[in-house]
Amino acid sequence: MTCSDLLESLLERLATAGVAKAIFSADEIGEWPAGALGSLVDAGMLQQAHPASVVECTGCEQNCLMPVHVLTAEDNRVARAFIACDKRDDIGRVPVDMGSLKAWQITGALLAKTVAQLLGFTQPPQYETTDKHWTLGLLKGKQHKCLITLQAGGSFTLSLAGHTIPLIDVLSFEQNFLTLNKVELIRRADKPVEHHAAEIPEARRTRLKARILAEKAKGTRAFLQVVAKEEGIAVSRLKQIIASKPHAHTA
Repeated sequence: MTCSDLLESLLERLATAGVAKAIFSADEIGEWPAGALGSLVDAGMLQQAHPASVVECTGCEQNCLMPVHVLTAEDNRVARAFIACDKRDDIGRVPVDMGSLKAWQITGALLAKTVAQLLGFTQPPQYETTDKHWTLGLLKGKQHKCLITLQAGGSFTLSLAGHTIPLIDVLSFEQNFLTLNKVELIRRADKPVEHHAAEIPEARRTRLKARILAEKAKGTRAFLQVVAKEEGIAVSRLKQIIASKPHAHTA
């Protein structure tokens, strides 16, 4: 898993959860890129959640989901956790690593606050329940200034000056720090549009593939870099978009 994949997964999980919260277990986080958890916590995008109360038991091959019992630290004895098996007579107590119970969460409010801080805003985002968006602040470009909002739905998008931009296009890791491409957002702020229809993912994928083929046909050596710069996204994000599969449509 790359850092780009991780960010996309985090946002998808939160969008699916309806912005309330998405929980990530210690086992899941163990598969993340090194340093990613610390970077996300430092940025304020993740915070520790309540420890897991149900885990998969390793006492036998059945791997049942079982409640965890925790004995708090007392005198010279450290805190301990265990599962009390009631499925078989030969198992009894199964020790559980306390570290495996740790969990972290992301919420819509945490995400909005993180994005606002990356943009340099000091006031807390304001949530509008009617259409599920946060007003982040007033973004000042070189020629114009406009309100920028974070919109929740099937995915997270930023809206400013008539533009709708997928958050994942401008959010990334750079040298283990979470960053936002503010330069691209300011560029959009300085080019407001009065009427803007959001481009659906399939149409965008087709358009970008065509642009790449056109640059290849011209003999452009750094064709991916050229197209990514035009789009205002990283090359890694461009690769994700053109490699993703169209969603199946049902009648």
